[in-house]
Amino acid sequence: MARDMSDKEILKMELDQLKKEVSTPRTPVSANCTDTIAFVEGLLPNDPLIKGVPDDKNPYKGDKGGCIIT
Repeated sequence: MARDMSDKEILKMELDQLKKEVSTPRTPVSANCTDTIAFVEGLLPNDPLIKGVPDDKNPYKGDKGGCIIT
């Protein structure tokens, strides 16, 4: 697409994109990190990777036997 455009058209597109980006609201990284940490810690009690899966809800545990590779 850009190959078919003149330099002036490409510069106009870049300028339009920069105008859009300058109006994007920005927040400090420290604020975003604080929000992310709070979000993750809020989900921590229900996280099966941290807490584990109860035996009655675990489809891979039970009397199904194991797998032996020979």
